[in-house]
Amino acid sequence: MRVIKFGGTSVGSAININKVIAILKTYSEEDEVICVVSAVGGITDKLLECGSMAQNQDDTYLSLFEKIKTIHLNLVDELISINNHDVKNNVETKLQHLKNLLDGIYLINELSLKTSDKLVSFGELLSSYIIAEALISRNFDAIRKNSQDLIVTNSNFTKAEVNFKITNKNIQEYFKDQHKIVVLPGFISKSESGDITTLGRGGSDYTAAIMAAALNVKQLEIWTDVSGMFTANPKLVKQARPIEKLSYQEAMELSHFGAKVLYPPTVQPVLDAEIPILIKNTTEPEADGTLITNHVNTYKNSVSGISNIDKIALLTLQGNGMIGIPGFSKRLFETLAQEKINVIFITQASSEHSICFGISDIDVQTAEIAINEAFEYEISLRKIDPVIVETGLSIIALVGDNMKNHQGISGRMFSALGKNNVNIRAIAQGASEKNISAVILEKDVKKALNALHEIFFEVKTKQLNVFITGVGNVGERLIAQIEQQRKHLKQHLRLNLRVVGMSNSRQMYFNEEGIDLANWKSHLNEGETATLQGFLDKIIALNLRNSIFIDITASHEVAHMYQHYLKESIAVIACNKIACSSDYNNYQNLKNLSRKYGAPFLFETNVGAGLPIINTLNNLINSGDDIVSIQAVLSGSLNFVFNNFNGETSFHDVVKQAQNEGYTEPDPRIDLSGVDVARKILILARESGHQLNLEDIKNTSFLTEANLKSDSVEGFYQTLIKDEAHFQELYKNAVNKNCQLKYVAEFNNGIASVGLREIPEGHPFYNLKGKDNIVMFYTQRYPDQPLIVKGAGAGAEVTASGLFADIIKVGNR
Repeated sequence: MRVIKFGGTSVGSAININKVIAILKTYSEEDEVICVVSAVGGITDKLLECGSMAQNQDDTYLSLFEKIKTIHLNLVDELISINNHDVKNNVETKLQHLKNLLDGIYLINELSLKTSDKLVSFGELLSSYIIAEALISRNFDAIRKNSQDLIVTNSNFTKAEVNFKITNKNIQEYFKDQHKIVVLPGFISKSESGDITTLGRGGSDYTAAIMAAALNVKQLEIWTDVSGMFTANPKLVKQARPIEKLSYQEAMELSHFGAKVLYPPTVQPVLDAEIPILIKNTTEPEADGTLITNHVNTYKNSVSGISNIDKIALLTLQGNGMIGIPGFSKRLFETLAQEKINVIFITQASSEHSICFGISDIDVQTAEIAINEAFEYEISLRKIDPVIVETGLSIIALVGDNMKNHQGISGRMFSALGKNNVNIRAIAQGASEKNISAVILEKDVKKALNALHEIFFEVKTKQLNVFITGVGNVGERLIAQIEQQRKHLKQHLRLNLRVVGMSNSRQMYFNEEGIDLANWKSHLNEGETATLQGFLDKIIALNLRNSIFIDITASHEVAHMYQHYLKESIAVIACNKIACSSDYNNYQNLKNLSRKYGAPFLFETNVGAGLPIINTLNNLINSGDDIVSIQAVLSGSLNFVFNNFNGETSFHDVVKQAQNEGYTEPDPRIDLSGVDVARKILILARESGHQLNLEDIKNTSFLTEANLKSDSVEGFYQTLIKDEAHFQELYKNAVNKNCQLKYVAEFNNGIASVGLREIPEGHPFYNLKGKDNIVMFYTQRYPDQPLIVKGAGAGAEVTASGLFADIIKVGNR
């Protein structure tokens, strides 16, 4: 004999019911089958809504009733196409009884728990009748039996307790002789006094388990719309996968903490009888599903699954008067029990100063009033505080039989949550170590589940969610590099890199699943109006794990936003030099925020584009070396200009060429004024541990007064033409001394300067070609022969590669 239960989605349409019938046909060819069915998908909620409307004398309950009626009559027409008149008449009679009940609720303006149970029972009574008649119409040896005739309970309406002695006897007597297929309505029952009762939401599972245990069958099968119990909610975690095997205890923990596939009390009757439960998918019957048994598999993962419960409220009772005084906990939980409030989560500080517990948020008002009344005397004496209530919370839980045998599970869990700015309000772990629970904000659930699933279930693949502001020359190259290397990163570095958002000065575009980088320009053109605050708000709203904000602008306003990103534990990668060369207090604040919120703040491309200059400096400092001095050519654009400027070229044309080839900022005055180089040496000085500001850098400009006072880029180029003789003079003076012109940055004994220098032959800077940069670090370990970093220091491609390297660094942290 087989006991099979089909859920609401499995019987939610004629198409799905036909799939149910096909499964029953296969099974009944080999064995006798007890088929327990839920109400048609969504009907129970509609019935409750209908009752609420009628109670509130809202006439629209009639419209909703008509929808319920239409759903069921359509099912009859679709499932029984020939000679369905009698079936249809019977269904209409049942529906008329339902309408009469609703009319009565409307007239007396009251909906008791007893009436509510009678109301919702129509869902299962109708679905089971229609399915049984569909089977009979197709010549199956089938019959419908009302489970209210078998399952006897007390009168605790909406969640009745089963009298197993009477119920088991009824079931065993009835099933001595049976048809090949017996269809039973789940969820519903009757009290010993004959009143209709229900077994609680999800009670159809319970009905099936009661049948299975009473008849001691080999296995209970629960068919639903997913292929078993998953490692996490697949609607929130796309990488979630079915769990092949679970123990009863694991299944109960997961179902208690929100796994909707299994109703918690279901497990108990079959657990006592040691009957396995198989969870299968009606729409994919070939899938293996999840097998739940009494056997603990010691070879599997330490964590079996991750689950969550939403709509939780956290209540805290605290006060100095609680310390060392017995009886507070007893009084507190007795008060909640009297109000029939279920406590989902409990934790208490060892100081006994506070007790914290979680309940469903629908019970908050009742609980708050009851507790404050129960402890009114102590509150009046200020021995304890009025109960503190926090709402908008959820519980997430790691579940697994083997967690107690693996060290560091809690550490990995809370580390992953902390890195993603998931604030933990409370923690609980039982001595059995089968469950580690944490209360978090409900808005963080999706991010938390994905972060934990990545740590405990995925093949060491870390997902990075990238948001780019500034998709000009460098940004375009970065996107191309990401698209080219995504497969390599996933295969070799286990990094799944997605660009989720991008923005230019006009528009911004987001796609939570990752932007199609082959068509990013067209997507961006179709995006919404861009604002800096709007871009930040959208990233916060998406609330994705391992988020990275990349600034590829030269904007003061964008740089000012870094602090807000870091406070949300969003990593910041900056090509923009403004933040790190701004006031020292702001620079230090950003570094502090990075440490405080565990969000990397990386800006390698601030100095030397893709060259590892800042990384090399940090490695020297972190390994205990001291910087004595720094000498550097840090402007690839200026080096390009002076390497290509000679007596046969004009300074104006060379600068224009540098801009056209992408070696200067859009405004070349930033490069030629020396401000850009001053910012770079300032950043290196700060990273060396010195508190300097930009005004502390001595900047000896080679430009004329007219160049410096120009008020536009075009005006600047006009002054270059007029002052050509000045630049030719600079060149001739250097040639006469057999020197090369290089724009040099120096830092020595806490003093920094930048300016044009005549570099003699034999100096490391002399043969620096093209757009190359060079940095010489003199340190305690390198006092005579400096540590040198040299290479291309300008250009969109190498700058993009530097940004890419910082992204990978964030991914590998």
